[in-house]
Amino acid sequence: MFYLTIAAATVIAYLFGSISSAIIVCKLMGLPDPRTQGSRNPGATNVLRLGGKKAAIITLLGDMLKGVIPVLAAKWFGLETLGLALVTFAAFIGHLFPVFFRFEGGKGVATALGCILALCWPVGLCWMATWAVVAAVFRYSSLSSLIASLLAPVYIWYFTHEMTYVVTIALISIILILRHSGNIKKLVAGTESKIGQKKK
Repeated sequence: MFYLTIAAATVIAYLFGSISSAIIVCKLMGLPDPRTQGSRNPGATNVLRLGGKKAAIITLLGDMLKGVIPVLAAKWFGLETLGLALVTFAAFIGHLFPVFFRFEGGKGVATALGCILALCWPVGLCWMATWAVVAAVFRYSSLSSLIASLLAPVYIWYFTHEMTYVVTIALISIILILRHSGNIKKLVAGTESKIGQKKK
């Protein structure tokens, strides 16, 4: 029964993560499909380019809630370390490969942050602080996300000393880095768009 509960929670978390905020927001607001315009990434940054701040903020909050709600629900139902780790990972993977949208998902930064905030809020705050500092200094959203993601396993270890969480967050961080491979190439080449700069 215990393992069935974890399995059910994991599947539900994946399905919840599969709800693409970017695609839904763009459709409701009469904007182009984010998978076909701009960077072709169904995430808040691309929605910002296509529809402005209001659409981007709604998308960002929606993507974060896809991580927050499943993890908090799992906590409320009494799932412990293994179950919470699986729910966290499943919600994140759901955003990357949404079953409802032909498995064409975003890069996962906002959903990962939502999962981390719900799993251990001090780690989430450290993640956001890292992002903000790097963004203020270098003005690159992608670089900020990469550095915050690299440090996330360190933060989760410091606050929880729970290896299951460390491995889960480290795996999420690795996937985030892989999803940003294009941005990394642009950063190295000096062609990455800065925050507030229109995409060339």
